[in-house]
Amino acid sequence: ITRKREEILKADRIILPGVGSFGDAMENLERFRLSEVLKEAAKRQIPLLGICLGMQVLFEASEESPGVKGLGILDGQIVRIPKKEGLKIPHMGWNSLSCAPDGTLFEGLPDHPYVYFVHSYLKAKDPQIVKAMAEYGVMIHASVESGNVFGCQFHPEKSGETGLHILRNFIARQGE
Repeated sequence: ITRKREEILKADRIILPGVGSFGDAMENLERFRLSEVLKEAAKRQIPLLGICLGMQVLFEASEESPGVKGLGILDGQIVRIPKKEGLKIPHMGWNSLSCAPDGTLFEGLPDHPYVYFVHSYLKAKDPQIVKAMAEYGVMIHASVESGNVFGCQFHPEKSGETGLHILRNFIARQGE
């Protein structure tokens, strides 16, 4: 765990966790000068995994914090799950995934694995980078992949054996 530029850029892999709000996260990334470090790591093809809010800040912007720019490593905007009668927001709990056959993080998992969510947002601009979706009133982009940049809207660290498998797949990923 570090905020040091040199250590981050020497890392074999980077995990960007996140809990809280988009605006606060971006303010902290800017304050600690980590925005440019993370963009540099992505350019260097260091495998980068954003989890929950850590994934959201990889995108350009979020409805949660109008006017606040994200890292812009991935194209798209984080949008709210639409309100619907009987649907609790934030989305908290277990949900199954529909995974794309070419999703690196999901290699070796059974169809429709269950993972744990705590969130209210997600929408990628390019459907080609979406590697897993979950139905929760609408189809949610639950995981993305673009080169060596990965994102999980759900929490693999709270998703039991399935989550450990996803993290092992990320660890096995080699930089390009």
